[in-house]
Amino acid sequence: MKLLMMPSNRKHMKSTSFLFFYLIAGFLIQAQDQFTDRIKIDGVSSVVGDYVILDSDIDKAMLEMESQGMDIKGISRCQLLGKLMEDKLYAHHAIQDSLEISVEEVYATVDQIIDNFTRQLGSIEKVLEFYDKEDEASFRQDIFEINKIQKLSSMMQTKIIENIEVTPEEVRVFFESIPKIDLPIFGTELEISQIVIEPEVSENEKDRIISQLRLFREDVLERGASFGSKAILYSQDPGSRATGGKYTLNRKRPQMVKEFRDEAFSLEEGEISEPFKTDFGWHILMVDKIRGQEVDVRHILLTPRIESPQLIEAKNKLDTIRKRIIDKEITFKDAALAFSSEKETKFNGGVLINPQTGDTRFELTNLDPVLFSQIRNLDDNEISSPLIEEDRSGLKKYKILMVSNRFDEHKANYSSDYVRIKSLALKEKQLKKIEKWMREKIEETYIYLNKNNRNCNFINNWVKL
Repeated sequence: MKLLMMPSNRKHMKSTSFLFFYLIAGFLIQAQDQFTDRIKIDGVSSVVGDYVILDSDIDKAMLEMESQGMDIKGISRCQLLGKLMEDKLYAHHAIQDSLEISVEEVYATVDQIIDNFTRQLGSIEKVLEFYDKEDEASFRQDIFEINKIQKLSSMMQTKIIENIEVTPEEVRVFFESIPKIDLPIFGTELEISQIVIEPEVSENEKDRIISQLRLFREDVLERGASFGSKAILYSQDPGSRATGGKYTLNRKRPQMVKEFRDEAFSLEEGEISEPFKTDFGWHILMVDKIRGQEVDVRHILLTPRIESPQLIEAKNKLDTIRKRIIDKEITFKDAALAFSSEKETKFNGGVLINPQTGDTRFELTNLDPVLFSQIRNLDDNEISSPLIEEDRSGLKKYKILMVSNRFDEHKANYSSDYVRIKSLALKEKQLKKIEKWMREKIEETYIYLNKNNRNCNFINNWVKL
């Protein structure tokens, strides 16, 4: 279920990718009070605000990367240290700015990581042995601290750039500043259109789901049951089930479908909605906390069971629509408007929006593997046979696809590639904001570097004079 719809310097991005497995493995111990005994035998590599990075943290990062089969030849200790210091600086100032993270979400992430490790290695004992940990409790705490830092870092970066926009004039100036020889090459891009038919849900099934949700609501309001516990047990939203159905919404950032937002912002703290419908199924929603423009909510999603007759009926309907388009009785665009069940695309002729760019174009080399497999053998303007699709919440539907436009590999053009160029201009502006923030915060934050690391060629000026 997708109810929720940084930039960084290229060098930053490189350092981020090779740290991924290390960060989730749990080797970094962040809390300063944990270092009392270790400092005696383990040198302090650096200190950033309230956070300490030990020499052994860098050593373990290198070892973990190697154990994961990563190529570490081009990765230096200085690069690793610089990335770790960046994360600590973001996290330190996130706390200074009173940014709050959901402890429940962090614990849920920890559970997922432990479960993944256990499945990969066979047992928790083997996991502890592999990562040289004495017990599960301390291992979980290490992973918790790591993920807490990462979430704080991410929140801080988001806050820094959240209000940055670019004007058309800034886009033009950005494009004209690029030497012609350096203009980016855009690979082959496609515009893809679809028509979706959702099977009808029987009245009995609707009644069953609504009755179940009303019972959950009654249990919470009248018998003191935990809404979060019920979400964990019964919700069919995989994106929030592990955290007790929790989401944070912001009035200025419409990240949820309209029906969900409308319910969330119409309720008072502690109030629970009546069952309501979205494209994902039926919900009940409870408001946990209201903080100005933000509201913390919990919800329970139930998706209807679709029986075989309803699925067959939907497929037959789509077969008829497809034939009418092929026979030129109706255009694909008009058929999408008249018949498609998908609100996001039907008013745009069925044209899909690339969620990464906000544009209608999909670069062929970056196409989602599932979508690629569905359109790879289609000629331009050829219509696929009906394809069944099941979303993450379990809802099944049928769709037909068409490659409605194709753009061959070419150098960037201001007119035809405006959306892409705007995205690049925005990223550059965000990057400059990040770099400015980094310079200012390094100056005002306590930074200590071990003398052995002061000769590192850092991206940022960690060595303050």
